[in-house]
Amino acid sequence: MVEAIKTFFLETVGEELCVFFCSMLPIIELRGAIPMGAAFGLPWWQTYLIAIVGNMLPVPIILLFVKSVLNWMAGCKVKFFNKVANKMFEKAEKNRAKIEKYAFWGLTLFVAIPLPATGAWTGTLVAALFDMKFWKSMLSALLGVLIAGVVMTLISYGVVAAWGALF
Repeated sequence: MVEAIKTFFLETVGEELCVFFCSMLPIIELRGAIPMGAAFGLPWWQTYLIAIVGNMLPVPIILLFVKSVLNWMAGCKVKFFNKVANKMFEKAEKNRAKIEKYAFWGLTLFVAIPLPATGAWTGTLVAALFDMKFWKSMLSALLGVLIAGVVMTLISYGVVAAWGALF
């Protein structure tokens, strides 16, 4: 089954678009897309650029709409939605002082750390919850994504080169 899915995507979509779509996914983002591009044998610069664009594409959408969606969820009669939204608002309020103190550079660093749940999706969610200015949030997220992309490219393509040298 996994092989059939892999074959479908590679033959139908192509390697470049697989990297692009993977970089758009929450949690995975470019942290998974860049190693994928390296595994496909794509040039490092091409993988880097595709992953950056794919990772940044959801950012303005998140900044513009996530707070409205969370407000709707908080007032929703569906208990699950209500619980998730209220938990997010509570967690944001609990950390408000730290987040507002480091705002721009804190968000940049948070997005730049190449670990799951620290990327552009989560960073822009935080920026939206604290009503950071749109363009300031965009620039902060972009800088973080660029840094994370460099780190992941160095790791991914360094490992591929080392693996090739060994075998």
